[in-house]
Amino acid sequence: MRRAAVLIALALASSAACADEAARKAARETIERQIAALRRDDPAAAYAEAAPQIRSLFPSPETFLAMVEKGYAPIRRPRSYRFETGEETGADEIAQALSLQDDMGIDWVALYTLQRQSDGQWRITGCQLKKAPGEKA
Repeated sequence: MRRAAVLIALALASSAACADEAARKAARETIERQIAALRRDDPAAAYAEAAPQIRSLFPSPETFLAMVEKGYAPIRRPRSYRFETGEETGADEIAQALSLQDDMGIDWVALYTLQRQSDGQWRITGCQLKKAPGEKA
């Protein structure tokens, strides 16, 4: 009986780890879709990856794009980027770090927050952007 309980506990833990990894992968895919849309000048597709609370602040894809260009220029057309660690920060919430280099060769760190929506899709709820350690302010 004890052995069965241990096996069940291990199976549940393994299942939870797989679910966590699947959630992180889905969240990264959301960020990738938004970056791809920004690179190809598709404000509607980039806007679609934003959570409803973000879309309510910026009522059109064009106003959203203007905000990105003004305050988040490095993510508009990064020369390169790579995902760093991501972690669940709450029920249906993920924080995902991203290292990127802008078109001028300056390194940045972006911390995205995402939330799983009622339809199961992950949407971006925010992004904090700062120069990477060692870059001049």
